[in-house]
Amino acid sequence: MRTIIVDDIAKNREILQGLLADFCPQVEVVGTAEDVAPAHPLILEQEPDLVLLDVEMPGGTGFDLLEKFDDVNFEVIFVTAHDRYALQAIKFCALDYLLKPVDIKELIQAVHRAGEKLKERKSTEKFEHLLKNIRSKETRQHKIALPTLEGFVFIQVENIIRCEAEGSYTNVFLEGGKSICATRKIKGFEELLNDYDFFRVHRSHLINMNKIEKYHRGEGGYVVLSDGISVDVARRKKDEFLERLNSL
Repeated sequence: MRTIIVDDIAKNREILQGLLADFCPQVEVVGTAEDVAPAHPLILEQEPDLVLLDVEMPGGTGFDLLEKFDDVNFEVIFVTAHDRYALQAIKFCALDYLLKPVDIKELIQAVHRAGEKLKERKSTEKFEHLLKNIRSKETRQHKIALPTLEGFVFIQVENIIRCEAEGSYTNVFLEGGKSICATRKIKGFEELLNDYDFFRVHRSHLINMNKIEKYHRGEGGYVVLSDGISVDVARRKKDEFLERLNSL
């Protein structure tokens, strides 16, 4: 797997290259770059299968680098130390990332997943949505990648009414009566959507607070959502729910 490392800190590049040599024998590092400017021609020249890409660099972000390509025909593993928003955007598009300092086990797993993806049809769709999400940071007009048994489905976050847990899967209910069975636990959606006015009112239900039509009081009470579905609010969640509701 021909690989390029892009990181502005030489020590980080050396560490990654050493870890790949020791634990990922399927990887051949064909070049490294310290910034966006040298990375772009290097990738065009070497045509790598995989790029390990830093997010924050003095001369531009990893997203700036991806924008230079009409067709992202290589896999990307983002490597980041901070920038909460960027990390959330990466998660939204179901892309791989590593937190610094890099964990060896996580590196091995990410490289393995990259290898599996290379066997499938190459597509730039996830990267296109990632870049759109980055550019629309202030508007919250984001698309999220829903992993399914068949692949990924991209939907507008604002069109989600609720998520309902079903074991290790989650049924995502959308405007217009459509639903999608996602191969991700509801906890993952709770973490992703917490900043987008979603609230987990019950162990099995995560709702879009902006889709609430009515709230009926009771021991915990229940809400009626825009699709006409009623969802109970757990008693232990009631106070936090009402606080969130009043802050909208």
